[in-house]
Amino acid sequence: MTSLLGQCVRITLLAAWVAIGLAGMARAAPYAAYVMDARTGETLYSQNAETPLNPASLTKMMTLYIAFQSIQQGKVTLDTLVTVSKNAASQPPSRLGLRAGQKIALRYLIRAAAVKSANDAASAIGDALGGNEEAFAQMMTRTARALGMPNSTFKNANGLTRAGHLASAHDLSTLGRHLFFDFPQYYNLFSRRTTDAGMATVASTNRRFLDAYEGADGIKTGYTSAAGFNLTASALRGNVRIIATVMGGTSTADRNAKMTKLLDMAFQKAPSNAPIIPPPAPNYSGTSAPLVASAPQATAPSPAAPATSEATTMASSLRPRLRPGMAGAVDEGTVQVASAALPATDTASINAAVAAAAAEPLPFEVIAEKIAEPQPQEVVTMVSTSGGRHWGVNVGRFNSSYAADRAMTQIALTESASLNEGLRKIVKRADGYDANIMGLSEDQASLACRRLRARSQECFEIGP
Repeated sequence: MTSLLGQCVRITLLAAWVAIGLAGMARAAPYAAYVMDARTGETLYSQNAETPLNPASLTKMMTLYIAFQSIQQGKVTLDTLVTVSKNAASQPPSRLGLRAGQKIALRYLIRAAAVKSANDAASAIGDALGGNEEAFAQMMTRTARALGMPNSTFKNANGLTRAGHLASAHDLSTLGRHLFFDFPQYYNLFSRRTTDAGMATVASTNRRFLDAYEGADGIKTGYTSAAGFNLTASALRGNVRIIATVMGGTSTADRNAKMTKLLDMAFQKAPSNAPIIPPPAPNYSGTSAPLVASAPQATAPSPAAPATSEATTMASSLRPRLRPGMAGAVDEGTVQVASAALPATDTASINAAVAAAAAEPLPFEVIAEKIAEPQPQEVVTMVSTSGGRHWGVNVGRFNSSYAADRAMTQIALTESASLNEGLRKIVKRADGYDANIMGLSEDQASLACRRLRARSQECFEIGP
């Protein structure tokens, strides 16, 4: 009898374990993965990559993209004070701890959303820029279409599970690539292990992978029970940069292990030398241009005065050293030259202006150094930390400051060995914009130009 009873108990326990296991399997999120060569956008691996799935906090990449775009277009500045909405303050963890009615600078919300993945910070950004959650979600979806993300539809700014809030692994990798190329001066945020978010110093949700994988420098994690463990990652080794997305991992360790395997495969598969083909600028044809909201919850300060020598010195002390592939990355603590906001009087002309700005955006964050003569005017995108290095290289003349900035970013990505200590300067001439990388030694400048000319890239040295 005792033996029979024990056998029954064992059978019952076994059945319970099987039921628990089956329930866990039923709850497992669908798996998807996509890997691309960031230099060209070429697909290196794809599994279930076009299927719309729950993106979780990978959503915040789009929230941040629109925030950067809004600053770039002069609608807000990093010092704009955002009044926290009730909606933002009510968001569940992860949280910065915002309170309804509180005023906080946009720069701190950006840091908290990018590094800590704070849901309340992301919602505060969305509510301020869009006017409310629904309007900002529509803006997010329109921007997704403009960036070439056909399988993404957004319902909120933070990625918490919502019916119809979906994105594909391919789309999210595309978004990561746009963040890198369209806002290289801000990309350093995604590699920070900690950052000052105003109310607190916050730690990165991605620090395990950043510390574990050689060359990793971003970009964003995500988790909900519906999504599983998600990650869009970027890594640079030599001249090769890979961007990949994993969705539906079963744990942080499982997700990171899958990402490691995919990146290792990609670095073996990708050619060591490939052309840099930036993604096209956002194309809003066929979509409604992103509406310029009145943003009643954001209070912009008066336009900032031109940067003084004291401000420049402060900015220099805040700026991190450059890392390979991130030449000229501008820390968001530097002085912002504010642009006048677009007047919200004529919706048609506003939307046309926004579409034009999206096609040819201005540099996101610059420090202007005025010189005696009106021409040339120099725009410095990084404060000098050259330590007495007075040489540089010129890599071409371009039709716009934006084109010059993008060219320098691409060149620094391919020639990081000799240019990783340089600082980017854009010099406005009568017939265009010179792209100069300064703060080099004579040997560094000579080596950089020899190697660039060997790749048929225009380059000449600039002496002291």
